[in-house]
Amino acid sequence: MLTKFECKSARVKGLAFHPKRPWILSSLHTGVIQLWDYRLNTMIEKYEEHEGPVRGVHFHSQQPLFVSGGDDYKIKVWNYKLRRCIFTLLGHLDYIRTTFFHHEYPWIITCSDDQTVRIWNWQSRNCINILTGHNHYVMCAQFHPTEDLVISASLDQTIRVWDISGLRKKNVAPGPGGMDSVRTPGQTELFGQTDVVVKFVLEGHDRGVNWAMFHPTAKLIVSGSDDRQVKVWRYSQEKAWEIDSCRGHYNNVSCVSFSNSQDVILSNSEDKSIRIWDLNKRTCLYTFRREHDRFWVIGAHPTLNLYAAGHDSGCIVFKLERERPAFSVNVSSNTLYYVKDHFVRALDFTTNKDMPVLQLRTGIRIPMFSAAYNPAENAILLVTKTPLGENSFYEVYTLPKDAGQRDPDMSDGKRANGSNAVWVARNRFAVLDRRANCILVKNLKNEEAAKKIPMTNCDDIFYAGTGVLLYREGEMMVLYDLQQKGPLHQARIPKTKYVVWSNDMAHVAMLGKRHVTLCTRNLEILTTVNETVNVKSGAWDENNVFVYTTGNHIKYAIVNGYVLPLDWPVLSVAMFVCGDSVLMRLAFFVPSAITELFARWISSFTSPGLRATTSIAWIGRTHHVS
Repeated sequence: MLTKFECKSARVKGLAFHPKRPWILSSLHTGVIQLWDYRLNTMIEKYEEHEGPVRGVHFHSQQPLFVSGGDDYKIKVWNYKLRRCIFTLLGHLDYIRTTFFHHEYPWIITCSDDQTVRIWNWQSRNCINILTGHNHYVMCAQFHPTEDLVISASLDQTIRVWDISGLRKKNVAPGPGGMDSVRTPGQTELFGQTDVVVKFVLEGHDRGVNWAMFHPTAKLIVSGSDDRQVKVWRYSQEKAWEIDSCRGHYNNVSCVSFSNSQDVILSNSEDKSIRIWDLNKRTCLYTFRREHDRFWVIGAHPTLNLYAAGHDSGCIVFKLERERPAFSVNVSSNTLYYVKDHFVRALDFTTNKDMPVLQLRTGIRIPMFSAAYNPAENAILLVTKTPLGENSFYEVYTLPKDAGQRDPDMSDGKRANGSNAVWVARNRFAVLDRRANCILVKNLKNEEAAKKIPMTNCDDIFYAGTGVLLYREGEMMVLYDLQQKGPLHQARIPKTKYVVWSNDMAHVAMLGKRHVTLCTRNLEILTTVNETVNVKSGAWDENNVFVYTTGNHIKYAIVNGYVLPLDWPVLSVAMFVCGDSVLMRLAFFVPSAITELFARWISSFTSPGLRATTSIAWIGRTHHVS
């Protein structure tokens, strides 16, 4: 699990991702609804009109609206641009459990402890149908993502699938959009056909069902219950049946969800755990636990590889695995090597030719963490880190010389356990073994080539050139000599995640979660830049300018401090695209008094090895420099 955002609050009972913006709604047991920007880690707004716990919340897919329902029997529709509730729907006679917008029609579906499911038209602000049939609290009700179906889960131990095609035909005018007059709830046609009919009743849980939902594309249903089981169901046009049960939780299963991008099921429980299940094998892949907090709700982003879970003391937004590909650049041949779909591929920057060069072993669903290419031996070192940090391993492969001339064969690369591995010589690499608290130096045959080096408190290791390596020990970064078996230099740089060396190895950038620190090779700190959002990656140019990316910007840092020591404010955004022809495009807001000085400064970035031109185009008081 890769945690991207975490907030502390009262018990979270409902969560909803915004479909386009980096926002998440969390509804609390105290009656407050919080709107968070999970990228900037800031609260945008707080809504406090409900009286009592708010259990359901959901964003509209297109309009600036969200809906909420709580223990005050009220359904409120809010406009987040106006920052207020625009109207309230009344009709339920008990606590409201969930609220969802329809993906296409102007409908809202709600369910309640009054044992009913209601469908509302939020444009006419009327209830257009009441679904009755459950004989206990209805804990969840949702629309199908694409079909005219509704699913509901109840403490009466059943799951019901409802056909709402009749309701659609009666309430939605033909053609793109538009509404006919609203019918009376439960109105029937000539031969007694009702607006909504029960299509299936799924029975199989031994206790009340807390959650059920449709798969976004397949004809599958997942449910979670107080019997501690997660069940997977399949349905056709005529019938529905149980496929399998996922057992492992040891308390009530609060919520379940399909993933939109992977064949997995997510479930959380009052046993203080989140479990990830293989949809095809129905086996538990990972378990993530909290010490003191029971989980109540879980949800998936409609398009991104993001998930959220609410617990007793707040909520978390997380990813199941890294989306960043493992890659390595060979500067001498202007080639990028990267891993994709069980292949090592090579991209030639000069010709833009992309081809597979090596087929990797199959059967591993965890993406590679890092790749390091060794041009001297034409070998590549791949590291895979598991979500829980256990059973991490590395692989070393020798790339074929005739790559690209034929289909790549599967290679029998050497594999062994290790937390990380980096090259330290032409034919040597170092492996961090955290189980044995030591560093091993091995050759290309994966044989130990030197004595073990004890490292009691070493957290991670990083590349640092021939005969040396960098290792992280708590908040210290240490440059270690493998021949002398002793530290050379060290600096206090907390929580370093990535290390990027300049081409001449004279400078190094240490990237933390939200900071960039530039140092000399002797680990003398030159400058530190703190960010408010996560730092993603970085690269050096030939003039010792470090260009790095954050969650929403491309920025740069200079080892010698600011080039323009001016009293005027300068707002800049820089982007460098490297290839055979280098394009450097910058947009600045600069006072007109320093235009000539500013142009000379920009010209200083152009080196003989770069094909670039400098020109200034005036647009009002803004100067665009290309």
